[in-house]
Amino acid sequence: MQSVTLGTTPSPISSTPVSGRTDAPKVMVGMSGGVDSSVAAALLHDQGFQVVGSMLRFWPDDREAGAFDTCCSPQASYDARRIADKLDVPFYLLDAREAFDEIVVDPFVPSYEAGETPNPCVWCNREIKFGRFLERARALGATFMATGHFVRRIDGPDGPALHRGLDDDKDQTYFLWALPRAILPYLVFPLGELTKAEVREIAAQRGFATAYKKSSSGLCFIADSVQDHLRARSAVQPGPVVDASKNREVVGRHDGVQFYTIGQKRGLGLFKSHEPRFVIDLDPETNTVVVGPREMCAWSTLRADSVNLLIDPDALPERVQAQVRYRQEPVPAHVRLEGDNVFVTFDAPQFAVTVGQSLVLYDGDRLLGGGVIRERGDGVTGV
Repeated sequence: MQSVTLGTTPSPISSTPVSGRTDAPKVMVGMSGGVDSSVAAALLHDQGFQVVGSMLRFWPDDREAGAFDTCCSPQASYDARRIADKLDVPFYLLDAREAFDEIVVDPFVPSYEAGETPNPCVWCNREIKFGRFLERARALGATFMATGHFVRRIDGPDGPALHRGLDDDKDQTYFLWALPRAILPYLVFPLGELTKAEVREIAAQRGFATAYKKSSSGLCFIADSVQDHLRARSAVQPGPVVDASKNREVVGRHDGVQFYTIGQKRGLGLFKSHEPRFVIDLDPETNTVVVGPREMCAWSTLRADSVNLLIDPDALPERVQAQVRYRQEPVPAHVRLEGDNVFVTFDAPQFAVTVGQSLVLYDGDRLLGGGVIRERGDGVTGV
């Protein structure tokens, strides 16, 4: 992972308007061409900060139109520039294609082929959207960088902390657990106290063309579906589907383990099934997909590595709220840190705990950090 070099740590940013000050801090705003970042830039501009708009270019020259999601496309760049012009602030398009390919795109298919389900947005945020972007911002004289994420920054006696956004449906802390703690003093999140509906209302009142623009979803570098993306880039290797509840009886055929994820219920290629079956394991070494009833697709323990904490390790509480899926509510758990591993025992079994996905830890609304899930269930040692 890249180490971030930023220089002198700034003083805490104030929410007090600074209009009229000639020495107002410069804030570089990451603009995606969507409504959230448009309003983030506008709110900071209203407070009198020196706003500089910027967007990271991910799309390659040879990529056909529509091959990237709306948030990472030439059209998105045009929309972001129009908002910057409306605010009368500078706008830069920064090239991040090489880093994006290396960190986000290249590992994606191999991870699925290894039986994992990766979470590329986490590493894009850490290394590119916040890491390299913040370095560029500092090089251009900005004191802070801001984004349209629904996250709250709250400064306390032990420094800045990240908290869940007030709009539970839009909170994005799940994807920010891997941010280096050292960069927190430089980050600003103007939308943390707002709901999505309020953001759209502000944009509409200002006449922003992005006010009712559809929100991006899924992975920005995949224009169709993950399945189609994988089929176009990996070999089809048919193999057996076995049922763990029936002594691993062969109950179907699959096209390759990379086309399946833990917890999947549909499209399993079963010969016949009178009871619902879910994917509970993927074994790329034997090219086997293992299915079973729902109760076999829940685990009480896990081990995660690549641990990143946004607090002092000694301050990690034994009891936390843990989250293993984006749309899942954090649940009570016991946690123990050991080197670069964290061991978790949930109060109740959790559905579809998936190798390669993120374990995210909270203390109430505060984001504590997280890791990458490597083992779950009975095979976990050290719990």
